[in-house]
Amino acid sequence: MDKVRVIEVKQSVFADNNAEADRIRRELKAQKTFLVNLMSSPGAGKTTTLARTIRDLRDELAIGVMEADIDSTVDAEAISAAGARAIQIHTGGMCHLDAGMTEQGLRELGAENFDLVVLENVGNLVCPAEFDTGASKNVAILSVPEGHDKPLKYPLMFEVCHALIINKTDVLPYFDFDMDKVVQYAHMRNPSLVVFPVSAKTGEGFPAWENWLREQTAAWNG
Repeated sequence: MDKVRVIEVKQSVFADNNAEADRIRRELKAQKTFLVNLMSSPGAGKTTTLARTIRDLRDELAIGVMEADIDSTVDAEAISAAGARAIQIHTGGMCHLDAGMTEQGLRELGAENFDLVVLENVGNLVCPAEFDTGASKNVAILSVPEGHDKPLKYPLMFEVCHALIINKTDVLPYFDFDMDKVVQYAHMRNPSLVVFPVSAKTGEGFPAWENWLREQTAAWNG
């Protein structure tokens, strides 16, 4: 009896996606567009953080945003109100974006017209970390109410990111959240991870985060 041929579908899917993601990065580099893949769990404050960032930087940088959600246009409307061109991507029930979907969004947005494009990925800490979108940099947001143990529970998210925003520092007095421990745990997963404690509500910590974003955009587009 002939042996059954086994196809490693997951490996094949990731290999194809990674190749497409690398091509997207080369094209973005050539056209001088810096793409940030912004990830977090639902309710961590991605849209609020992004809206404040846009309001602070919109006079310096041409910013476009791709909002990924299973349904609705709520986030895209909020980003448009903050002063950035935004499009909504519906994933059809999928819990993440891959390189192919990102490329479609970049075409619809007209990414070549922007210095900075932000992909606000679907809200969860698992699936989005598994797929390379072609972004120049990955950024995660973790909020104080979620707890300081998340880097231990969801290692891949923190391993693939270049920066970590710890949001909602204004509610630190009301939660059992240890800032030193979360930084320690995050650096256990990724020693080079840059950490920015912020409050999207008050603006605390935003200058450091926005300076990093300026520097990264300038370096990529230079």
